[in-house]
Amino acid sequence: MDRLDNTVRPYAWGSTTALPALLGVEPTGEPQAEMWMGAHPGAPSRTARGTLVEVIEADPERELGAATVAKFGPRLPFLLKLLAAGAPLSLQVHPDLAQAKQGYEDEERRGIPVDAGHRNYKDANHKPELICALTEFDGLCGFRDPLRAAALLDALGVDSLKPYVDLLHARPEEAALREVLTAILTADRDAMAHTVAEAAAACDRLGGEHAPYAGIAHHYPGDPGVIAAMLLNHVRLQPGEALFLGAGIPHAYLNGLGVEIMANSDNVLRCGLTPKHVDVPELLRIVRFEAGDPGVLRPEAAPDGEEVYETPIDEFRLSRYVLPEGTTAHDLTWATPQILLCTSGSVRAGEHDLTPGRSVFVPAGEKAEVSGAGTLFRATVVA
Repeated sequence: MDRLDNTVRPYAWGSTTALPALLGVEPTGEPQAEMWMGAHPGAPSRTARGTLVEVIEADPERELGAATVAKFGPRLPFLLKLLAAGAPLSLQVHPDLAQAKQGYEDEERRGIPVDAGHRNYKDANHKPELICALTEFDGLCGFRDPLRAAALLDALGVDSLKPYVDLLHARPEEAALREVLTAILTADRDAMAHTVAEAAAACDRLGGEHAPYAGIAHHYPGDPGVIAAMLLNHVRLQPGEALFLGAGIPHAYLNGLGVEIMANSDNVLRCGLTPKHVDVPELLRIVRFEAGDPGVLRPEAAPDGEEVYETPIDEFRLSRYVLPEGTTAHDLTWATPQILLCTSGSVRAGEHDLTPGRSVFVPAGEKAEVSGAGTLFRATVVA
């Protein structure tokens, strides 16, 4: 079992206080957006044996187990994060496995450098993800029913939005959502900036269900993504609740602290709320234009006090243990690799004492006994 030393990424949207408060350290005044736990080459966790990438490369079957290597190859299939949003992240979607492979091979064939600003596919993998709230957590997830989206836009009283309202009423669901999102993203930038300014003022005045979009516009004035965001469901998670985000589902995190787990990929196509590249034709190929409930997840009880967040993919499995004072030791030995993360209280994992924000890597089949009083998240795979 290896204690992990993890990198904090200072993205501009990060909270300046949430991660320091969890870790029990003084804020630096700079944004602290994500703490990465895993073997992603961009910021691998460090151990006494070297980086987790180096540890796994030295003996994949010992660290990951034969079943994991056979199913996913000689790499850790997931990336675990603590995510602290102080401002909205970009509105985005992720490709499915076939789309990612096709897009990656196409960009490789065209010789687009992997670090180019207009590159869409950094790898050939998909990127399903799950976010579990540690605090109240706001996000956008999936399309609203077109008639509900039309009502939200119409209430603003902005003349330049009327054509979108009419389209949302006149077309079948998929066509309506596709045509309106296309129109928003291809509109004249100056005209759209004026529309966004009018819409933001109206959202601020109306409050209620319009309030989140006033906040978004404050951070991204004039951005077409503000209007695109109004096509999506607004979700407020309570601590312990989660969202699963599959391929093609437009989404954005707005505010809050959570545990995030995802397949080990960097593939993101952006819709707005960003100064970065937006590839509209490719985005429209990937987005699933279907309305639906965002599907808030709550953990399901499993044996031994484990609470599991059920998802339809195998690259990761996230669960938690809430250990009350006086709990006897739990044996968490598992046939697949694990990362154990403490988010409250004090938990002893093997020989390591874990306080909030501290984590360990447990090789496949390695003895993993935990005790103490606190909350412990377990990240592993289904192999």
